[in-house]
Amino acid sequence: MAPDGLPPRSIFCRAKLSLAPGLTEPRTARNARHMKILGPTSNSFISQRLKLHYVDWGNPDAPPLILQHGGRDHCRSWDWVAEELRDDWHVICPDLRGHGDSAWSADGNYSFNAYVYDFAQLVHALGYDQVSIVAHSLGGNITARFAGLYPHKVAKYVNIEGLGLTPQDLHERALPMPDLFREWIDKKRNAAARAPRRYPTLEAAYRRMIEENDYLTEEQARHLTVHGASRNEDGTFSWKFDPYLNVWPFSDLTPEQIQALWASIACPTLLLWGKDSFFPSPAQDGRLSHFQQARLVEFENAGHWLHHDQFGRFMGELRAFL
Repeated sequence: MAPDGLPPRSIFCRAKLSLAPGLTEPRTARNARHMKILGPTSNSFISQRLKLHYVDWGNPDAPPLILQHGGRDHCRSWDWVAEELRDDWHVICPDLRGHGDSAWSADGNYSFNAYVYDFAQLVHALGYDQVSIVAHSLGGNITARFAGLYPHKVAKYVNIEGLGLTPQDLHERALPMPDLFREWIDKKRNAAARAPRRYPTLEAAYRRMIEENDYLTEEQARHLTVHGASRNEDGTFSWKFDPYLNVWPFSDLTPEQIQALWASIACPTLLLWGKDSFFPSPAQDGRLSHFQQARLVEFENAGHWLHHDQFGRFMGELRAFL
């Protein structure tokens, strides 16, 4: 901070505005009128007394398109996609509860019921009769349920590796209800004792981001880190998501109930999968057959975050579908 209380010259220019010959207004003021706003605006809505965050990329007269991120991610992970689509769509990118700049649930309620309610509340708050959706991972699991519950509200639907566990995985993890209940209590108690991991610098957090996904470019990893981490009081950095996210509810809809919701989705549906992902393709285990009109596209040299790993091809498939 400069001695007079103003930011340094590199941030805030204190030079007098000069007039160019023949101009009646300062050059900087003239240029400002023609500047393009590069980023989105930050907004919020209320869902069950939680203040939840979303960003709005403008163009409100265009058809609405909601981009929903996945688990332990944040809304700014869609920035590259939003920049490509903002001229044709009214792009909205929400932060899930407990993620990004949305509030953490005081009682650690991160059930699918809560997530789906939040998404339904967002669509209601925006006032749209119908939206199109692109969703990744956990966001896909949430929005697939919404699209099945309210098929008339979804015009087009893109799901990126967001169908949850396979039927085989669910069968192998099945335990008697008392065991599941006790396990959940233990995990909740452990989460209460666990503090968010602290990184000494933003650079250290960035290095961790690179370790998690070696498909990311340095530019992508730095962007995701800058928007995904916050500074603690002691100067260290932590990821913005709530540590309680790691405790999944012990009860949910049955596989048959989830599949019935998938079968109720009435709009054109595009499923995207990375061939190097840790999630198996829905073509291999029968999940694809539960959708009325879904097409599956699999990406070579791409993992779970294929919209980052193969951005060019992803945007080509997305534009052609939308």
